[in-house]
Amino acid sequence: MTVRLLCLSIAAATIAAMLSAAALSAEDASTNLSPQALQEIAQVEAEIDRIEAQTIERVAKPPDNQVQQVELLGKLILYDKQLSVYRNEACTFCHMPETGFTGPVSELNRTTAAYPGSLRTRFSDRKPQSHTYAPLSPVLHYNRGQGDLVGGNFWDMRATGRRLGNPAAEQAQGPPTNPVEMGLPDIACFVYRASQRPYRALFESVWGQQAFAIGWPSEVEQVCDRPGPPSASDLLPVHLGPVDRGRAGTTFDQMAQSIAGYEASAEVTAFSSKFDAVLAGKAKLTPQEQTGYDLFRGKAQCNSCHRDGGPGEDPLFTDFTASNIGTPANPRLPYYAESQPDAFGYVANPAGSSFVDGGVGSFLAKGHLLSQPSAVDSRWAPLAPANQARIQVPTLRNVDKRPNPDFVKAYGHNGYFTSLKAIVHFYNTRDVLPRCHPHDPNEATTCWPAPESTDNMNTSKMGRLGLSDAEEDAIVSFMQTLTDGFMPINQ
Repeated sequence: MTVRLLCLSIAAATIAAMLSAAALSAEDASTNLSPQALQEIAQVEAEIDRIEAQTIERVAKPPDNQVQQVELLGKLILYDKQLSVYRNEACTFCHMPETGFTGPVSELNRTTAAYPGSLRTRFSDRKPQSHTYAPLSPVLHYNRGQGDLVGGNFWDMRATGRRLGNPAAEQAQGPPTNPVEMGLPDIACFVYRASQRPYRALFESVWGQQAFAIGWPSEVEQVCDRPGPPSASDLLPVHLGPVDRGRAGTTFDQMAQSIAGYEASAEVTAFSSKFDAVLAGKAKLTPQEQTGYDLFRGKAQCNSCHRDGGPGEDPLFTDFTASNIGTPANPRLPYYAESQPDAFGYVANPAGSSFVDGGVGSFLAKGHLLSQPSAVDSRWAPLAPANQARIQVPTLRNVDKRPNPDFVKAYGHNGYFTSLKAIVHFYNTRDVLPRCHPHDPNEATTCWPAPESTDNMNTSKMGRLGLSDAEEDAIVSFMQTLTDGFMPINQ
């Protein structure tokens, strides 16, 4: 098939998706997203389409190296909105390169923090994490020496990597059937949709001709066009025989491994920041940046968790553990209002306004309500109380990557903070400033709301750091040196 025909097929699919979107329920049309958010979303969607079209052009003459073929497949899958229930939301809708592969819509970051799913009235309970450097997280394990869980992906570590040997791959298996994200009712739908896409032949050449050799039932289109979750009486609504079900599961794994392969590539995990240039002797920190780095490693204690490397370590600026830093609840999250059945009878948040994010502890005790790509190891259940409310320490790489200076990024698992200065100020003064109610005029300046949860709250490395305003600014200045793109990538 020629590139021209491929592009025509994309255009036809796009038109079909637009017609399908026009026929969606009144609930979907009555979204509470602001005109500014909708405008930015349209711009992001157009950019996703542009990148996808450029990437599809490479299918006509793919790399002759299998590693690069896997990376190409991963990119194609990540930018493919046809893989969501309403064919309108690619994985990259929440993870675009101009923001370090996290949330690319400034207005959403400023307001809702969480992003809408393919069904636009459904929102997640957390902000999108960054894809960059995620594949370098180890398989989740318990370190007896330090008495801590280490590794995994997702804010609550629930993509353990213990089945596929790769947390990033298992993370990629969460969103497709998460009802508030891509919203498919069955992993088989993800595989079926991919079998209709222009990269099918490349996928089969990499992973084998058996990948899509599945006897699809006649009603597969109708089943996969209905948002999940499936009914309790029919948990696998794409009715396949045991061999075809196993084949679909294997192909789903291979799609996820392809995504992880792309995320591990130099295009995503680049090590091309100014900090990397300094380590290579190709640049020098400014006096303010150096002051910030000294504080980062010393008085501010940032390096205790956001490690800048050591003997045999890459400077990943995380130790892959979890911590409860006492972040206040974010009342802007639409998830708090998702306590009533929607048009499909689905209730995303049965707890409503009383929802408290239990982090790693909740995952260990009962799994995650919205998506559970990795099995919960029951042997770790006794660790749940000591991990309640703890959230994975994120990498600080690309923490300030943004398309322009006015672009708002969200920070913290729930997006409570909307500037680096604010979260540094919080680390510095959480236990010094008085408590106040959300929306207080002085909030985040001279007072803080109470933590969402005080369970296992970190009080030894933050909260009362004694930093001056200038020292806070210096730490922000240093973290800005962690933005990739300072050095060109030699492919």
